[in-house]
Amino acid sequence: MIRRAVVLFLAALLPLLTGAGQAQAAGYRYWSFWDLDGDSWTYATQGPSVARPADGDVQGFRFAVSEEADDSAQPRGAADFAGICAKTPAKDGSKRVALVIDFGTAGDAPSGETPPAHRTACARVAPDASTAEALASVAEPLRYDSSALLCAIAGYPERGCGEQVSGTGTGTESGTGASAPEKGTEGGSEGAGSPDSSASGDGGGPSLGLFAGVAVMALLGAAAFWQVRRRG
Repeated sequence: MIRRAVVLFLAALLPLLTGAGQAQAAGYRYWSFWDLDGDSWTYATQGPSVARPADGDVQGFRFAVSEEADDSAQPRGAADFAGICAKTPAKDGSKRVALVIDFGTAGDAPSGETPPAHRTACARVAPDASTAEALASVAEPLRYDSSALLCAIAGYPERGCGEQVSGTGTGTESGTGASAPEKGTEGGSEGAGSPDSSASGDGGGPSLGLFAGVAVMALLGAAAFWQVRRRG
């Protein structure tokens, strides 16, 4: 009888444990900044207002929801300097920078907004121009927050800036308004890394799983005690 009760209790508890893990999953919606290294994208180590690309460089931006900087979505589509800048001839006293701008998917878009089509552009700017200046020359308006975090490219999205959302790719805002210190899109000299785990609810006290585990141990202990009593 007691064994049956234990089995039933554990069966009822399993969905709660699974749900607890899912409830803690959260991410941030933001523009990430990338450099093309050969045929592969690498996360930029400087913000676009500080980075100084060379003539012939290819850089990318991707709007998406990510839980950590390490799992941020890369820009999609072709990324080739010769192809992107084929119709922009070289000119003395300037440099050309190929830009890939990926506005992301509908699932990553803020509520009520639709991502524009993916685009590429060739920015011809002064030799000492930053990536931010190159981007502004081909994809205005840009929007930044008070910390120089890049919030919008070509006016997208219309609102929000690195806000926390309830789950990766859901497009549902959590309502906290927490800003993500994501890597590569802020104005500082180096990326700030992935969002703090405490902001996503991973470090705020005992979890449901902990309490559930204690309850299971207590129940199993009681079952063992009654088994001993019965045999005695």
